[in-house]
Amino acid sequence: MRLQSAIFDMDGTLVDSMAVWNDASSRLLRQRGIEPDPATQEKIMSLTLRQGVDYCREAYGLTETTDELMDMVMAYMEEFYTHHVELKPGVKKFLSLLKMEGVWMYVATNTDRRLVEIALKRTGIDGYFRGILTCAEVGAGKRDSAEVYERCMRRLQSNKKDTVVFEDAIHAIRTAKAAGFRVCAVYDAPAEDKQEEIRAISDYYIRSFEEMFTSDVLG
Repeated sequence: MRLQSAIFDMDGTLVDSMAVWNDASSRLLRQRGIEPDPATQEKIMSLTLRQGVDYCREAYGLTETTDELMDMVMAYMEEFYTHHVELKPGVKKFLSLLKMEGVWMYVATNTDRRLVEIALKRTGIDGYFRGILTCAEVGAGKRDSAEVYERCMRRLQSNKKDTVVFEDAIHAIRTAKAAGFRVCAVYDAPAEDKQEEIRAISDYYIRSFEEMFTSDVLG
């Protein structure tokens, strides 16, 4: 896997957090006596946080304002990121290797910047990245646009031939591939039912970053 620069998704790729995100919307609805439709989880996974809250508010007729609901979700996730979030296996060692090899790295994520900064600092990997860019900041989610990857690539002063995008979500992998990026898919248990398709469309596929040390990573 030759690369000059790398763009990493955060949730489900660098940190083990998707199960908690999936629970956040369900938790919000169940606190109001509402059992969420299974399709809700899949829908909001591709949206920014505000878009997901707006969707739940409209779909389930919640009486709180979007800002009030946002505050509730943010408080729940901030507590998780501050005290409980963990890296996926092999992440820190792999980032250290890339940094040693002079690979420039960026984080491209749907998650709110404040939460991203908390998570990266808690897990001790904030110093590996040249920056963070969120979908909210570019005004488009990963399902609809590759803009977040395009901007990261430009900030890394790289090109698609020399850049690898690391992602766990199938909608994001499809978008990055359609835009011409090389993609390394990272297995994440909450997306178990999507793994066959993910493996088929990705340039590289790993069950864990620990696999990267059993082969010639940069060769």
